[in-house]
Amino acid sequence: MDISMIYYIVPSLIMFCCGIYGFVTRKNMIAMLISLELMLNAVDINFVVFNRYLFPGQLEGMFFTLFAIAIAAAETALAIAIIINLFRGSKNIDATEINKLKD
Repeated sequence: MDISMIYYIVPSLIMFCCGIYGFVTRKNMIAMLISLELMLNAVDINFVVFNRYLFPGQLEGMFFTLFAIAIAAAETALAIAIIINLFRGSKNIDATEINKLKD
């Protein structure tokens, strides 16, 4: 029995919407980074699902997802390094307080 595509798309849509909500409403940069990762994971799920249902014999969606995961890991490492440096300078990681570092 084959599972319908909608059973994968709906949770992915919910994940993406939760990521958008978290990114827009949070002020903490770590929470914003987690929300961004949630959105990227939802997109990766869509890549795999659309590849499986539209092109069942090919693996382009799988390879693109692996590439996106590797890029997301590098992006996360770089973002955490930047956040740590900001915290060392201002003892605060609130995104609304970043402009105070210009002084």
